[in-house]
Amino acid sequence: MTKTDIFQQMADRWPSNVVAQSKVSTLTGGVLSGKSLANMRSKGEDVPESVMIGSRRAYVVSSLVNWLRNRTQTGGAHHG
Repeated sequence: MTKTDIFQQMADRWPSNVVAQSKVSTLTGGVLSGKSLANMRSKGEDVPESVMIGSRRAYVVSSLVNWLRNRTQTGGAHHG
C-alpha cells in the first residue's frame, strides 16, 4: 500500500506556483500561518523559499510543501 502524500496533494490543488504570505493558512488548512513564517524568518530560523513581488512576500509552493514534509511527524492517537 502506498502512503498518501498529503503535502503533494496540497501543492497539486493550489492554483499557482506561489502562495501569498497571507494565504499560507488557507493552503495548510489552518495548521500554519504566514505570520508564523514571518516571525520565524525574522528570528533567522529556517523557512521555505520565498520571493518578494512588489511589497508582498510569496512562498514557493514546492519549497513550502517540502519544508512542511520535513517538519512533520506522523503517528497514531496518543493515549495518556
